[in-house]
Formats: sequence, C-alpha cells, structure tokens
Amino acid sequence: MEKVLIANRGEIALRVVRTAHEMGIKTVAVYMEADRESLFARLADEAYLLPGSTYNETYLNEDLLIEIARRSGADALHPGYGFLSEISSFAAKVIAAGITWIGPKPEVLDELGDKITARRFAERAKVPPVPGISDPVSGIQPLLDFAHEHGYPIMMKRTDGGGGRGITVAGTDEELRAFYMSHDALQGGDLDEYFIEKFVPQARHVETQSGRDGAGNFTVYSTRDCSVQRRNQKLVEEAPAPFLSADVISQLEGFSQKLFDAAGYVGLGTCEFMVTPDSKVYFLEVNPRLQVEHTVSEEVSGLDLVREQLTIAAGGSLTPAPAPRGHSFELRITSEDPATNLTPASGTLDRIVWPTGPGIRVDSGVAAGDVISAKFDSMMGKLIVTAQSRAAAIARVVRALEELEIDGVPTPKNLFEKIFTDPDFVAADGTFSVTTKWLEKKYLTVAPESTRSGQPASLTAGEGSIAEERDDNETFVIEIDNKRVSLSLPPELFAGAVSKGHKTKPLSQPLRGQGSRVTADASHAAPGADGDISSPMQAVVTRVCVAPDQAVAKGDLLIVLESMKMENYVYSPLDGHIKEILVGPAQGVDAGETLVRLATVELDEKKDAAKEEEK
Repeated sequence: MEKVLIANRGEIALRVVRTAHEMGIKTVAVYMEADRESLFARLADEAYLLPGSTYNETYLNEDLLIEIARRSGADALHPGYGFLSEISSFAAKVIAAGITWIGPKPEVLDELGDKITARRFAERAKVPPVPGISDPVSGIQPLLDFAHEHGYPIMMKRTDGGGGRGITVAGTDEELRAFYMSHDALQGGDLDEYFIEKFVPQARHVETQSGRDGAGNFTVYSTRDCSVQRRNQKLVEEAPAPFLSADVISQLEGFSQKLFDAAGYVGLGTCEFMVTPDSKVYFLEVNPRLQVEHTVSEEVSGLDLVREQLTIAAGGSLTPAPAPRGHSFELRITSEDPATNLTPASGTLDRIVWPTGPGIRVDSGVAAGDVISAKFDSMMGKLIVTAQSRAAAIARVVRALEELEIDGVPTPKNLFEKIFTDPDFVAADGTFSVTTKWLEKKYLTVAPESTRSGQPASLTAGEGSIAEERDDNETFVIEIDNKRVSLSLPPELFAGAVSKGHKTKPLSQPLRGQGSRVTADASHAAPGADGDISSPMQAVVTRVCVAPDQAVAKGDLLIVLESMKMENYVYSPLDGHIKEILVGPAQGVDAGETLVRLATVELDEKKDAAKEEEK
C-alpha cells in the first residue's frame, strides 16, 4: 500500500492522514468547496475538489470518488465513518477498480448492514438478540400476539435505521394499531421495512472494539460503554466499560468472536450489545467500520487502530490487544444547544481554546474562523481524557472542561460539567445506574403534551431541564485592586444603549444573537408570513407525520428529518391545520426550504388586518 484516498472529511479524514504519514503512506484528500481551507485538505499530499453543493454530488458520489482514486494513482481507499463506509455497492466498485478497500468485504456489509439480516445472522451465529420478530409482518395479529407474550412496550425499528433513526415505541394495543395502520403495506406503506423487538427501557449500551485479520486471528481491543446518549446518538463514551462482571465480559468477547468468525470478517469493527441490570447480554448490531469513539480504545490499549486497519487491509497480521491500561473518556464536542434539547446549530467558530496537559488528546478538524455548516454533522471535535483510573479520569475531565473555551456556536460544555459531577455517573461503588435514557430523562427533557406519530417520549424542554439554566450574559475579565475577577453583565445594559444622545462605547465585540444559529427544533420558531414551516438544515425527509387539512395542535410532530444519522423533529409552533405539504419521504431538502404550510386563526387575523390597512 503506497497511496490511500480518504473518501471522507473533517476530523476522521485528518486522523487517517496523520497515521498514513507516520507509516510512510501518501494520502489523497477530497473536498467540496466549503472544505477548501480545511486542515485535512491542507495536510494531505494531494487534494481534489468535488464539484457540487450536496452530499450526492460530492462525498456520496461513488463514481467520482473512484475516478479521483484512479487519477491520483491511489492503490487503497479508506471510507472513514458515515457517508459511504457501509455501502456495499461502493466497496464492490472500489475492489472492481483494482483498489484495496479498507474495510470488510461487500458481502459482509450486506450481511450486517441491514438490521433484519444482521439479526438473523446473529441468531445463526448463536448470539442472542433482543426478543423480537425477525421476519416481515403481514398483519396486525402477529404484532399483537408478540406484544401480549412479551409485554409492552415494544419497539418498531426501520431496517435501514442507524443512530436512532426510524424508531417507534408502542406502549398499548391502540398505539400498536395506529402504527400498523400508518405503515400497512396494503395501503402503500413500508411495514416490510421494519422489524419488531421487545423494548428494554433500562439497559446499558456496551460494545466491543474488535478486529480480525485474513488469517483468522481475532482480538477485542477493548470494551466501551456508550450509554450517555441523546436521541439514541452517543455523547460520552468510555473504555473499558465499567462495573461489568467477568461473566458479562466473557460473553461480550465470546459473542463478538462468534460474529466475526461466522461472517469471515476481515478488518476492524464494533459489536454492539445491550446489557440489562440483571446482566443479560443482547446483540444489537455490528458496525463494520471504524467508529467515532475508537479513540478511547486506542488510549487504553496503546494501539493505533487506523494503523491496524491499514496493516490488515494490506494483508498483515493484527496486533493482539494487551490488557487495558487506565481509563479513558471521549466527549463529543458538538455545535448543539442544550437550551433546545441539543439540537444542531450553525455559525462561525469565533474562538476555540482546547485544554492541554497530561492525559489530554484532541481530535478536531476545525479552527477559529471556520463556519460550522448545517450541511454536515454537528461534531466539531473530540476531547479524549485518560488517567490511571476511572475516578482520576473523571477529575481530569472536570479540569479539562474548565480550560475549554468555545465562542460563536453553542456547545454541550455546561451539560458535560453536570454529567461528570453527577453521583449517578461518578459512582465508585458499583452502583452505576446510567442507562441509555438517563441523560434525556434527567437533564434534557420532560414528556411533551403530544407523542403522536412515533414522537419520542420527551423532546420538549421543561422543568428541571438544562434549558432553564441558560445564561446569555456577556462576561468580561477586569482587575480590581490588581485582583483578576470576572464581571458578568446582561446584554441589554450595553447592546445599542444610548446616553445623552451618544451611543455608548461597546465593551466587546457585538453580541451574537439567535440569528446566527440554525436550530432543528421548529417548535421554538414562528412560521413565515404565509404559514411556511421551513427546514432548519440540509437533510433528508424520513417521515411526514401529517396529512393535508389535518388539524394540529402546538407541539404536534409534523416532519422528521435526518442529517448525518441524526433525527431532527419539526413541530407545529401553533394550533391550526395543514394547508399544504410540499415534501415527501426520502426527499432531500435544503436549509430554509419550505416543508409544510400552516393555516391558523392567528395568521388569518394578521392577513385580514394587513388587508384592512391596505384599504
């Protein structure tokens, strides 16, 4: 392997560039116009523009990527994560072009990529999934029979889901019937694209970072706990997974090897499981690629997992994982606002100061002055903190957060500060009680008034939420008697204030208001003059939850969008009825594009008043 093309962007592209250079391998980056000045494009040996402004034209353009690989003379291709990393057709095209695919074979991607086929595969490999129905359902009765046998709640999951997409939970016969009626294949629905599982409300998300080479050698580099999640998307990860019995660890490692051996898997991947409070281990899925949280496994194993990938892909042997050393946390530093349930935001990154010191690692592809675009994943970087024990690593995280400074876009920093001082999370006596719904229930949300159409149980900020503690004050550093102190002032004291006919001299740069943010929670924004409800980001429509002329109440779910494996929910900001629906499932939309038009009493009154004024 002499030259590798990286079919990705951001921090993962930079991550591969760095390891490849250490190995003496040349690198080829690809970038769209918005990424022209990005660090990954600057540090690669060669970089090629992907003309276009959408995913399909650029980072998802299979034929163009292969053409660039040929043009550049790349003999290998690393897909990173996201984008095309799990697309078997792309892997097959790469291999057919005589280029080494850094990942498992296309047929393995097919076997493990679809959640129903992966579930069936696990059953054949004697690895137990959560109790469920693995075959397409042709009527309501099998659903009801399963629910009555295993008890509510049960969960319907799209086979092509991921990162929390396409999940609906039913808690009663009525809710199950409503789901069936809205997805009945006889009515042109997509019921055959779902499978059914018993919903396990109290469980940890535990996974194994696994590897297998061409000679059949297998290793688990580490376990990880990824239970701190929002919208079924991970926010904090740690390795090794804490407070697991030797028996559970043995099951996790044994099940992982069964899966990799049965698939003939060659490369690195992650086996994901649910671990219940009574130590039952259930298979969830295999992610056949490198994952965002691979960093904590690197820290506790002392191995470079990208180097492992490149070595295995070139026909070499994997490095057997040593016993874990110390404990490591990864915090995803995203452009997300805790005041709006951690919905993605965009804006200019005015200033960023990463923490430093012992045990601190930063994987980031952004710098001050960069524009955080709504077109891409909201993750700006990863803060990885490692120490000799879990308690020491937690203390180091708290210290690192004190040093972290980011201006221009919202971040979860204050939420992280709460997590890493919460007794549930820092438990040292084995009473660790953090499960996959812990974060949402404790810090983000309370149950909204409306949970129709599969709307998650808690997505509206309320009492006890982090949103109440938002502080929009402007802070300045001053000195009093040579003592350095911080002064916090409300913005209305100086933003455009006038004194004796003269504007006051601003104390700092102009304040950045909400206008610089694009939030995915439309329930916090008024509709346009014509009742237009617009998309907050470039995304794909996954569900339309209303019909023309349907009456809706404030807070009702209208549209579900998906961007970079993250579901975003568009709610009705007012009572009214649906005047027009301008989008459909699987349709791509741009930020600001109208999704639906509302007709409301309030809007009608405004229009009537405007007409009267014209007269």
